Amino acid sequence: MLKRLHVYFKERYPILPRLLLGVIVFLEIHFIILLNLGVTEFHIGVQEFVGAWTVFAFLLWLRIADDLKDFETDKELFPDRPLPSGRVKKKDVMVACVVVQVITVALNIIFMRENIIFFIILYIYGYLMSKWFFQRAKIQPSLPLALITHNPVQAFVNLYIIAFTLIKYDLPWVTLTNIMALWTLYFPALIWEVSRKIKAPKDENDYTTYSKLFGYKKATRFVMILTIVDIITNFILVWNLNKISVAVLFLLASWMTWQFIRFMKDPNKFTIVSRVEIYTYLQESTMLLTIVCFLVFGRISW
Repeated sequence: MLKRLHVYFKERYPILPRLLLGVIVFLEIHFIILLNLGVTEFHIGVQEFVGAWTVFAFLLWLRIADDLKDFETDKELFPDRPLPSGRVKKKDVMVACVVVQVITVALNIIFMRENIIFFIILYIYGYLMSKWFFQRAKIQPSLPLALITHNPVQAFVNLYIIAFTLIKYDLPWVTLTNIMALWTLYFPALIWEVSRKIKAPKDENDYTTYSKLFGYKKATRFVMILTIVDIITNFILVWNLNKISVAVLFLLASWMTWQFIRFMKDPNKFTIVSRVEIYTYLQESTMLLTIVCFLVFGRISW
């Protein structure tokens, strides 16, 4: 079973990169709130590591649940994937998932009791997602409905992190910073999810895409609008921390907008998701560097 699980994790959920992602997501939101709300003395301990582990474990659960619920579809459209190809058994990933989630529940009960209600909310939403909100017949065939019901999960991950931060440091709940932080990683996830299902007409197949439903130009315009909204949330979060970062984010947004325009003119030159991934990595790196620079050098202005 361990060899089969190695295959699964290597292809579907690389452990070390996803652990690093959990740390990055948790600390980015954690510090962006603290710094914007004027907190400069930090008490980093086991709770922060439990929070980062929880992000990793929750996303693992979603990955496995998604692969299980799409098993029959993947047998037709993606037969080479670990589960539909038979290289990994369903029981293997279910056992691995249960073990990881039991550990996660125990860690949160022991170390994150003050935040346990938001942990429960997060996992309730994850459970409802895995069951198609008990409306599989309506949601599964509809790409827009699946997006509306499933994609907000990132906001619930953000809420878990935000609530922990506010409770630990006794900070006000209703602030512009908190509202922006709630959505700061939701938009990149939404942009990527839509853009990966936008294809040039010649690349369309039996797989349902937004470009097939609405046309590649309309779908691309929608993602472009989301990107503009996304960058505005980032402007707000870094404005008081580092004005150089604001300029960098503006340049990134301008470059990405140009890529959208190029794709709408000629969708055969590149896939839009390839450019979105570059933009997202650079954007999130900028946000992280903003936090690091502030912690090391303090507020940086022109």
